[in-house]
Amino acid sequence: METLRFTNQSTVTGDFDLQDFNRMCWTLSFRKNLDQRELLISNDDAFKIWCIFNFLSEDAYPLRVVTEEIEYFLRKLTEAMGGSWVEERFEDYELQLDAMQHSLSAWQLIGLVGSGHFSKGIERQTLSMGVTEVYQELIMDVLKQGYMMKKGHKRKNWTERWFVLKPNSISYYVGEDQAEKKGDILLDRNCSVEPLPDKEGKKCLFLIKSSQKSFEISVSDKKRKHEWILAIQTCVSLLRQCRPPAHREARQKRRELRLKLRAEQEELELRMSELQLANEAKQLELEDMRKALEEAATNAAEEEQRRLQTQTELQDRYQTDLEREKMVRKKMEEQVAQKSTELEQYLQRVREMEDMYRQLEDALEDEKRARQEEEAVRRLQARLLEEEATKRLELEEVHLRQQHAISQTEAEKRELEKERLAKESALQAAMQQLEQLQQERQGVLEQYQTVVKKLEDATNNTKTWKHKVAEHEGMLRLIQPGSKGQQMITNWGPAAFSDAELTLRQKKWQEGKNQTTEAQ
Repeated sequence: METLRFTNQSTVTGDFDLQDFNRMCWTLSFRKNLDQRELLISNDDAFKIWCIFNFLSEDAYPLRVVTEEIEYFLRKLTEAMGGSWVEERFEDYELQLDAMQHSLSAWQLIGLVGSGHFSKGIERQTLSMGVTEVYQELIMDVLKQGYMMKKGHKRKNWTERWFVLKPNSISYYVGEDQAEKKGDILLDRNCSVEPLPDKEGKKCLFLIKSSQKSFEISVSDKKRKHEWILAIQTCVSLLRQCRPPAHREARQKRRELRLKLRAEQEELELRMSELQLANEAKQLELEDMRKALEEAATNAAEEEQRRLQTQTELQDRYQTDLEREKMVRKKMEEQVAQKSTELEQYLQRVREMEDMYRQLEDALEDEKRARQEEEAVRRLQARLLEEEATKRLELEEVHLRQQHAISQTEAEKRELEKERLAKESALQAAMQQLEQLQQERQGVLEQYQTVVKKLEDATNNTKTWKHKVAEHEGMLRLIQPGSKGQQMITNWGPAAFSDAELTLRQKKWQEGKNQTTEAQ
C-alpha cells in the first residue's frame, strides 16, 4: 500500500479524488498492520493520522517520518487539544528514537498517538477533535472556518452560514457538520476584500469581491472581522504569487533545509575521512622514519664496538664512518623538520574544520530560536480556537431548544393525523353503503324496465284482440275482473301498483338518500 501511495503522489492528474484513493489504500492495509484493541483512538482517527503521515513523510521508499516532522505533528496536535507542549518529554522520547532508527513508520506513528503517551489526562473526544483539526488544516487545506452572516442576492435577507476558507475558495454550509452545502466563493488573483461601514442594523461588515459577484458578510466582533479579512487577503496574495499554502510551503522548506544539512554533513564527513586517511599516512611515514633511526642507531653502536676492537687498525676508517654518520644524521634531522612542518599544516586544517563545525552549531541555534517564535504564534492560535469553542457551545444550546420545540409540534401533528384517519375510515364506510344502494337501485330499475316491457306487450295484445272482436261481433262489451280500489292509469295502460304502494316506495327511497348524504 505504501508503494501505491508513493506512486500516486507523482502520477495523479485531472479530477482524480486523492481522498478516495487514500481511503481504498487504508481499507486494504490497516487490518493486516494495525491492532486497534490497544489504541485510544477510533478507526477514522487512525485513518486521518495515516493521511497526515503520508503528507509529512520523506519522498523515498519505504516511507518514514523523521524526528523533526514527528515533533511538528505532535506540537500541532497538542495545540489543537488545548494542551501545553512538554519539551522534556519529547526530548526523552527523541533519545529513545535516535537509539533505534531516527524515524517512524505509519503504523508506529498511529501507535504513538493511540497509546496516549503525549496526551495523558486528555479525554478521547478531545484527542479525536484535535486529530480532526490537524487533518483539516494539513490534508484538507482548511485555513479558517466559523459562523458568519451573509446577505442574500435576491431576497436581501441576512442568513447565518458556516464558512470554510481554503486556498482557492470559500465554501458556506447550513451548519457546522457541513452536511448541506449552499455555495462557493471562488478566489483568484483578481479578488479583493474590503471593510464596510455599519448599516441596516448590522455591524462588523466587510465585502468580498470575486470575478462573478460580490458578497456582503457580517461577523460578531471587530477581532473576527480583522482575522477573516487578513486570512482572505493572505490567500489572494498567495494566488497572485502562485505560491502554495503556508503549511505546505513550510513543509517544503523544512525538507530543503534537511537535504542541505544532510549534504553538508556528508561533505564534512567526507573531508574528515580524507584528513583521517592523510593523518594515518603521515603516521606510517613517521613510524618508518623512527624505525630507520633505531636501525641506524643500532648500526652505529655495532660500528662503535667494532671500532673499539680495531681502534688502532681502523682509525682512518673510523674517521670516515664518523663523517658519514654525521651526514646521515643531518639528513634525518632535515627530514624530521620537514615532517614537523607538514604536521603543523595538518593541525591547522583540523582547526579550520573545528571552526566550520562551530559555525554550523550557530546556524542550528538560529533555527531553534525561529522555532520558538513559531511556537508563540501557535499559542496565540490556540487561544483563538478556545474562543471559537465557547461560541460553538452556545450555538449547540440554541439548537437543543429548537429541537425541543420541533418535538412538541410533531406530537400535535400525530394527533391531527389520527383524527384524519378516523374521518377517512368513516368516509370509506359511507362510500361502501352508497355503492351498495346504487347497486340495489340499479337492480330495481332493471326489474322495473322488465315489467314495463311486459305491460307494453300485454297492452298491444289486448288492443289487437279488442279490435278483432269489434270487427267481427260489433258492439260486444267484454267482461273484465273488477278491482278492489281505484287503479292508476299510465300512458301504457293500468299501473302495476296502487297510489299507496307508490307513496311507500317514495318514502323508502327518500330515507336511503338521506342516509347516504349523512354518511358523506
